Amino acid sequence: MSVQKEKMLARLHRVRTLQLGLARAEEVRQAEALAGEHQLTQRISALVDAVAPTTQSTGAHDLSAAAYYRERLQRTADAAVTRVEMAERRANVATEATRAAKRDQTAVEKLMERARHAATAREMRALEDAPGIPRAKRHGPC
Repeated sequence: MSVQKEKMLARLHRVRTLQLGLARAEEVRQAEALAGEHQLTQRISALVDAVAPTTQSTGAHDLSAAAYYRERLQRTADAAVTRVEMAERRANVATEATRAAKRDQTAVEKLMERARHAATAREMRALEDAPGIPRAKRHGPC
């Protein structure tokens, strides 16, 4: 394999490895963001349960305040559901980017391996085609 091609493949492999690392880091970051959005949704649902009307009616003012907070929490819950969906989409995109980066890196590794095999085969052919080493005539004790 030529030195230039070897250097080019090595540089390409380094770049693809860096891209794979960045893609994996982004995938982890998006997974953490998705987990955070799920936790936020659970906290909001717990608050909705806490503000839910009870069997004890304490007065119209308390009921109107509870209704106001329930309505605000419902809007917040709707927004949280939207954020979860967006986070899931971003996590899926990051996962696909990681797969693509891994495919690219694997392709470069296969090219490097193929080039090594071709260089080895060329060296073997060169050795086979090389003229043999003439042996000196050996004469026994005469």
